[in-house]
Amino acid sequence: LDETLDRASQTFQLALQIAYLDMRETLDAALAEGGFTSENSERLARRALASYAAGALMMPYRAFVKAAERRKYDIEALSRQFGASFEQIAHRLTTLQQPGQEGVPFFFIRVDAAGNVSKRLDGAGFPFARHGGSCPLWSLHQAFTRPREIITEWVELPDGEKYFTIVRTVTAGGGAWGAPRIERAVALGCAAKHAHRLIYTQGQDLKSVKPTPIGV
Repeated sequence: LDETLDRASQTFQLALQIAYLDMRETLDAALAEGGFTSENSERLARRALASYAAGALMMPYRAFVKAAERRKYDIEALSRQFGASFEQIAHRLTTLQQPGQEGVPFFFIRVDAAGNVSKRLDGAGFPFARHGGSCPLWSLHQAFTRPREIITEWVELPDGEKYFTIVRTVTAGGGAWGAPRIERAVALGCAAKHAHRLIYTQGQDLKSVKPTPIGV
């Protein structure tokens, strides 16, 4: 393992190797049903499945969804409880739709300071743009001026759909003097009808909020 990784990243890498080694037959069976037309696409799918398994090892579904509900989706509190990073927790929160044990449906997006999208996950029906970045009016793009601070915002799309979003910068790399660091911003969001379940909206008059109009 890379000694410069932080504790959460080391834990994830260990879990990822366990997934590759001990879940190989399960991964092979799932990939066999995929009908992939290239080796590269199958490799990407294997990585995605193994990464999901690693996240599930770190944050087991039943325990995680119960903790998320109990803590009202407080990302920092969940991070402390499960020894995971802010981004890892946000990523896991997009996967809580197991029938009978559903959590809040979230979407997730990660961008760099130039607006380039490096990851997006949709568990909430959010209409991501098929090409390019995201709307510059969204606080996601102002997060770099307020590093490590959680920024919440109500947003409204042109079709009238409203969402509540949670934004914060995250840092990759570093770990030693002179080691390069990469700053990105991640956003986690849910439809307005679920926002009352989040700790970030407690005490707000949800009927009088004025969302920021944004485009796709």
